[in-house]
Amino acid sequence: MSTQLSWQAKEATVGELAERAGVATSALRYYEREGLIHSRRTSGNQRRYSRDTLRRVAFIRASQRLGMPLAAIRGALALLPEGRTPTREDWAKVSECWREDLNQRIKLMSQLRDHLTECIGCGCLSLDHCALANPYDTLGEQGPGARSLAGSPPEECC
Repeated sequence: MSTQLSWQAKEATVGELAERAGVATSALRYYEREGLIHSRRTSGNQRRYSRDTLRRVAFIRASQRLGMPLAAIRGALALLPEGRTPTREDWAKVSECWREDLNQRIKLMSQLRDHLTECIGCGCLSLDHCALANPYDTLGEQGPGARSLAGSPPEECC
């Protein structure tokens, strides 16, 4: 209960933010080292986080679950304003930036789900008809991996 009461304050300690966000304090320190979140230091050199940091941490965690690389997360967070709590419009700007990338990821994951039992490392999509689907291993000339599922990597927006 004391964490809930103290969370009502303008700023949170690293422990309070970690508990509220459901992450380890080491994760918060890591995010800060990586430039994803920021804190101010007290005269005793303790970290203090503004309340809007909770939303940023939630965004980081959700993005990581989607497989987004930290560089892309950092780029998206750079679109948010410093010195004030981001508005719904600010978050919409970030959302729009990733829309095409997420659509591409959904498409590729759907293809993988639908063809997983047939896909093999050489790049063709059939264990039974490899010579027909990929005669003379022409997909192998494009490089390693499952070429039929790979598609082209999405361009980074941020």
